[in-house]
Amino acid sequence: MSMRPILGSSCARAASAAEMRYRIDRPIRGRQGARIVGLDPGADAIVDRISQQHWGHARFLALAGPVGDTDGSESVPLRDSSGQPSNLLAELTDADVVIMVATTGADAAAATIIGAACTVRAIMTAGLVIGEHARIGPTVAALRPHARVLMVGGEERDVVDLLTALRA
Repeated sequence: MSMRPILGSSCARAASAAEMRYRIDRPIRGRQGARIVGLDPGADAIVDRISQQHWGHARFLALAGPVGDTDGSESVPLRDSSGQPSNLLAELTDADVVIMVATTGADAAAATIIGAACTVRAIMTAGLVIGEHARIGPTVAALRPHARVLMVGGEERDVVDLLTALRA
């Protein structure tokens, strides 16, 4: 059996009417439950600015207060971008991805509880730590065990790019 090379155009477009019937011509559906959570005041400002853009079903949240180390997921008080109170359990009900955004003062207890609650529910987690490399070490250490994907030392634009890639 001889091997035929795969041409660049073979992957890019169907070459015959028979192949065309396997093409998907409708747009890919957006994500239904992205939750973006700011873990410190600097991250809250970033999340608030990003929430002003047009997004599908994404919800932008901030911690409404400090979180204790020994408390459970019901102890994570949140507020949405309009200031309305919420809590972690309510937000995770319809979530399919949680993105934790942090700068230099992230609440490590909140990251731990959010990460554990997402793991139990099989919700994908991502962390973005924004800031100078010399100052974000403790924040990276706090988020690393609780984010399946961690982007370190990024910029505010990276949050927008990640949300766009996830179709939030």
